[in-house]
Amino acid sequence: MAFSATPAAHAAAPAAAPAAVAPAAAGSPQAIAKKMIPDPAQYAAFSKIVSHESGWNPKATNSSSGAYGLVQALPASKMSSAGADWKTNPETQIKWGLDYMNDRYGSPVDAWSHWQSNGWY
Repeated sequence: MAFSATPAAHAAAPAAAPAAVAPAAAGSPQAIAKKMIPDPAQYAAFSKIVSHESGWNPKATNSSSGAYGLVQALPASKMSSAGADWKTNPETQIKWGLDYMNDRYGSPVDAWSHWQSNGWY
């Protein structure tokens, strides 16, 4: 159902992309997340969190807390549960972050709601 044979067509019209997110280049963390999160509302919420937390930088590191990656996992090594390549693979980080949001809050939309209320998730 969520085969991405058409992302190139969608990439040509990024006007509907979430605010503050550049058009997703093929293979970019944003493009990977869009494939993994087909629901537009859930993707938008996930994207807002990641934009605030790391600016979509899979190597983002919080120098004071040690939080790491797209979703700023703390401790960072928690992401190893999603794959041994968690330090370098945005897909692994997205998988872990999505699982975290679903397990802790019910969905990325609910995680974003918590983030808006508290400034963290």
